[in-house]
Amino acid sequence: MILAAGRGERMRPLTDALPKPLLRAGGKSLIEYHLENLARAGFVEVVINHAHLGQMIEAALGDGKHYGIGIRYSREPVALETAGGIAQALTILHKGSADGEQPFVTVNADIYCGIDFSILLPVLRHMQTHPDADLAHLVLVDNPIHHPGGDFAFDSGRVMLSEKNTLTFSGIGVYQPRLFKDVVPGTVAKLAPLLRQAIAAGKVGGQHYRGAWVDVGTPERLHSLDIRLSKGSG
Repeated sequence: MILAAGRGERMRPLTDALPKPLLRAGGKSLIEYHLENLARAGFVEVVINHAHLGQMIEAALGDGKHYGIGIRYSREPVALETAGGIAQALTILHKGSADGEQPFVTVNADIYCGIDFSILLPVLRHMQTHPDADLAHLVLVDNPIHHPGGDFAFDSGRVMLSEKNTLTFSGIGVYQPRLFKDVVPGTVAKLAPLLRQAIAAGKVGGQHYRGAWVDVGTPERLHSLDIRLSKGSG
């Protein structure tokens, strides 16, 4: 699932007329990099949620055939935040699965990341065969300048609540559907409280990704990324 429902307030005025996932850097929209990387890794179906100017996302990406991947859309009348958006999309994510309760990968549309998503396939398989183990698996990155305090501690493949050895959550994760069991579809709900509860219960694993990653949260960061990618240094 690609999370694309955010308003992009810090990106205004760029996002007044264009949804943030369609902002371009290096000749492509931010969301196109994810679609291409997911297809390259062997993923065949993607669900994209949207709210603000969502019809523009659908018009730009269509059914995904151009990217070698199938796209379905979860439309939100108003942005439901991350957990609310995922809970709303669960019926679409589960469509066609044998038992309707398969783990899935999510990625924020408003980041740039050079990750090879195939490295998450073993995680997906493990979570499928051990559904009572971890509720989530987070991809963590080095703390960027604008977020020096990080989000979570990390050691030996486990994500913990601590102020030591902290890393930043990249916006890429693998989740079990039951992480969202208490979120009522159609309601606004944040992801962070659910993750902290699961971490406190010892139910969250992770990995440290050290490659290219940018939280494209401001026009300045978008411009810097555009220069990098245009020079072929992504």
